[in-house]
Amino acid sequence: MEDKHGRKINYLRLSVTDRCNLRCRYCMPAAGVPKENHSDILRFEELLRIARVAVAMGVEKIRVTGGEPLVRKGILPFLRDLGQLPGLKRLVLTSNGYGLVETAEELRSVGVESLNISLDSLRPEVFAEITRGGDLRRVLAGLAAAERAGFPFVKLNVVVMRGINDEEVADFAAMTLDKPYRVRFIEYMPSLKEENWRDLSVPGEELLAKLARRYRLHPEKRKEELAGPASYYRIDGAVGKIGVITPVSCHFCRDCNRIRITATGLGKSCLFDDLALDLKPVLHSGDETALREALGHLVAAKPDRHALDSPGEGHKPFTMADVGG
Repeated sequence: MEDKHGRKINYLRLSVTDRCNLRCRYCMPAAGVPKENHSDILRFEELLRIARVAVAMGVEKIRVTGGEPLVRKGILPFLRDLGQLPGLKRLVLTSNGYGLVETAEELRSVGVESLNISLDSLRPEVFAEITRGGDLRRVLAGLAAAERAGFPFVKLNVVVMRGINDEEVADFAAMTLDKPYRVRFIEYMPSLKEENWRDLSVPGEELLAKLARRYRLHPEKRKEELAGPASYYRIDGAVGKIGVITPVSCHFCRDCNRIRITATGLGKSCLFDDLALDLKPVLHSGDETALREALGHLVAAKPDRHALDSPGEGHKPFTMADVGG
């Protein structure tokens, strides 16, 4: 698939639930979000139909997200079915790590190639503040379980927030010295549109300057066609890599290769675009040709770039848990 701007669209983010066992401050408001009715959440059979058609149209990588995907019952058989789709080259999962102690080995056995684990602080009290009550020990135990399971890629996603966890950047970078982790620092994004969001956002250049005061960094060449938006660096002698994701200060829209499907069946071609295509009527019709056409329309509607740095109102507030991040 190719959009009207000439970008090859080969990456699908597939959300399986809006529910989560944490309440991260950048993902949802303190009061939480209203839970969707069970009947409004796509069945696994419907999600698999979307994935099958998308792969037949050229999608080569699927990332399963939430909410927290591991809280949904039946997730492991669903992942096995996804991994067996002819033509799918890469099946990956994003998780908060809470359920990995129990599931890491099975996730690897059903075909999940790599894990992205959200880990925003290495200090228990800060982690609890960011997640509104989360237990850092449980996530670290999940990380250890992922290592034992033999995942070739374990990526740690760190949303950097000024005055909250930005002083831990060097500590996170040190994790790559003797472990093959890919630690990715992500600029804080204004999904909730808080008035002070720019005060929280630390530009990627500032993060790299902070790291350069302690380490010598070497840029890594982009080698993977199916890679995400991170720019990678390696510390002298390090086993792993450091990634910087800059959606705000230096958008990567020209290389965007993905579309998203929410757990309620809304198709989105851009995270910060208010337009969404409801796929439920097509799914209920059982018409595979119509589903193929709907996904084609979704790709055709993909904007050339987001409008985070443009004047005006921009997007409407939304929670990351609703759209799968």
